[in-house]
Amino acid sequence: MADRIYRVNMSDLTSTIEDVPEAWAGHGGRGLTSTIVAAEVEPTCHPLGKHNKIVFAPGLLAGTYAANSGRLNVGAKSPLTGGIKESNAGGTAAQFFARLGIKALIVEGKPEKDVLYCINVKKDGVDISEVPELKGKGNFDTINAIMAKQGENTAVISIGPAGEMKMAAANISVKDPEGHIRSAGRGGLGAVMGSKNVKCIAIEADDSSEVQIHDPEAFKAAAKVFAKGLIDHPVSGQGLRTYGTAVVLNIMNEAGGLPTRNFSAGQFEGAEKISGEHMFDVIEERGGKTSHACHKGCVIQCSQHYHDKDKKFLTSGFEYETIWAMGADCEVDNLDQIAEADHLMDDIGIDSIEFPVAVGVAMEGGLLPWGDGPGILKLLKEDVAKGTPLGRLLGSGAAVVGKAYGITRVPVVKNQAMPAYDPRAVKGIGITYATSPMGADHTAGYATATNIMNVGGSIDPLKKEGQVELSRNLQAATAAIDSAGLCLFVAFPALDIPECFGAIVDMLNARFGLSLTGDDVGALGLSILKTERGFNLAAGMTNKDDRLPEFMAEEQLPPHNVLWDFTGEEIDAFWDF
Repeated sequence: MADRIYRVNMSDLTSTIEDVPEAWAGHGGRGLTSTIVAAEVEPTCHPLGKHNKIVFAPGLLAGTYAANSGRLNVGAKSPLTGGIKESNAGGTAAQFFARLGIKALIVEGKPEKDVLYCINVKKDGVDISEVPELKGKGNFDTINAIMAKQGENTAVISIGPAGEMKMAAANISVKDPEGHIRSAGRGGLGAVMGSKNVKCIAIEADDSSEVQIHDPEAFKAAAKVFAKGLIDHPVSGQGLRTYGTAVVLNIMNEAGGLPTRNFSAGQFEGAEKISGEHMFDVIEERGGKTSHACHKGCVIQCSQHYHDKDKKFLTSGFEYETIWAMGADCEVDNLDQIAEADHLMDDIGIDSIEFPVAVGVAMEGGLLPWGDGPGILKLLKEDVAKGTPLGRLLGSGAAVVGKAYGITRVPVVKNQAMPAYDPRAVKGIGITYATSPMGADHTAGYATATNIMNVGGSIDPLKKEGQVELSRNLQAATAAIDSAGLCLFVAFPALDIPECFGAIVDMLNARFGLSLTGDDVGALGLSILKTERGFNLAAGMTNKDDRLPEFMAEEQLPPHNVLWDFTGEEIDAFWDF
């Protein structure tokens, strides 16, 4: 079955099925979403207007038995950054799209009627139905309603109240195999989906269809080598599987790069109470799951089931970034309170990095005392979920909150909140924050791996030497990994085990009958970065947007007492390729 493009026009509620243009044929995942957005979206359009488009695309390896190949990529012009955006998530949707032969789903236009819709994606086309009964519903109720109507073996993509209210920090949720939630969290793409009145997308199962593989035997051999590399590597095969992504928290705290109290320090006194090791002990004591897969075929299994004090399920996919943002950045050292907030943010459909960082900025402005976990929970329940003026302000992101409260220490790049690594103490990640077309985003080029964990080599995190080249190489590799639909964490073994990286190339070749080399994959990543930057420049951004906040060059970060000391010229050299 040849791959096709499904296009839905919400202005007149019509849909078409199209052949894949030759220019798009070699792309998947992020490479495809960014290519389509760059080709079809006017860079200066309003992100919430009818001229923006939102694109959903599985990766090139989606639907195969390649390990960790179930990531769904979502792209649009971001209402948060004003530039191009790609965000991705696990769950079941990418594999369902691939088995249906859908290379991308493009949603465009904007309906005149003020009603919510569900896009029902099937093997032979699309149905668009009104779902007024889902208005104001959280993601959990929405997913349950769709499963009750269409069966549990249905992939669901949805938005919560934050997306309906078009908050700039709204995310998009994807149902995982157990009916829990994975989030395409960053850049406010939930608001774009909400602006088109799309509450959810339901994708029917097609267990009879298989993705066509050009050379099945070669693919099987490469997939075996790849999976072995993921399992054998100490980070992907042991650390992440045992303690989840929160394994990084104690590591970053010890390194002095854990942003604390709105990025005013690099270490948090309460770090042990919210660490991955402590979380592991709590989960075991309460009968939860310390590891499980967020999508079929995941062998890393860094997700978990976290139970409350009554040993009832509370949240899944409890990530380091979320724990850090409400924890160290807001100085909350109660893991149960953070877990409850994680559940609420999943249900409301708001980015669990952007919102807590915005709260940290507001705490500096006096909204709440530092460490007030119950106060943050109250804000989520009574303000954000209900869309009060304060809730809408906090849902607009850290940059807007900083302006509202007159705060100068606002940790954003291109208006997107920085994640859980202070660039003064981890300089490689600072280059990624500055130069990524996506805004501050650790997943765009995870230099922490080399700066702190010595994966793929070792570069001193406190010195400038080698950081620009490191970030450039990692950003190119990440763009390629995102295009393949692979989990970011495959980068750990791919950096350290040559056979593992080679197996990715071999799987792509066997899947499509190609003869790519490792250099070709790197070149693909660089071309994607150029496409994304080209969109941003056309949208009005300049090299001056590739800068970190000035406070980082002026306020020393304890305990190392370091500053961000890159010049503009040194940062601009990133694009010399």
